[in-house]
Amino acid sequence: MKKTDHDIKKTNAARILDRAGISYELIPYTVDPDNLAADHVAEELGEPIEQVYKTLVLHGDKTGYFVCVLAGDREVDLKKAARISGNKKAEMIPMKDLLDVTGYIRGGCTAIGMKKKFPTFVSHEITEFPHIYVSAGQRGLQLKLSPHDYLRAADATPADFTVTSGDAGDSSPRTQE
Repeated sequence: MKKTDHDIKKTNAARILDRAGISYELIPYTVDPDNLAADHVAEELGEPIEQVYKTLVLHGDKTGYFVCVLAGDREVDLKKAARISGNKKAEMIPMKDLLDVTGYIRGGCTAIGMKKKFPTFVSHEITEFPHIYVSAGQRGLQLKLSPHDYLRAADATPADFTVTSGDAGDSSPRTQE
């Protein structure tokens, strides 16, 4: 049985978008607890991986926590991420810290409505698409919205901090998604 819009419980991120007057759709998908990767989400949605964005939380040696949002087919270049965030070094936060830092779990993390506001950077390719998909703040639910609305809602800055999957070499972290 397919969920209809009125069957879907709104997340905190959706309520924030409502308050901001930002148009979006809530799109449910089937969660595979053994595969929370963006390529699985894209496959479930029937959408190109380039339009399904993942949210990663990093920690810089000077500025502390910051967020990087990037297409599912991309990886963070830690050196570039450190540079754009005003740090010399940056690393992914440990998975065990994700909930405490953001209020979200792996597979349901979004830059909209984290427990605290962190500097947020979005891969500059985001504006190439009419719409993107990002987590709605829980596993099994995505937000579909325009890139410009997402940038505004997440108070995010477009930046160049990614490499194509497989091209990252030693500078690529594991993903939190």
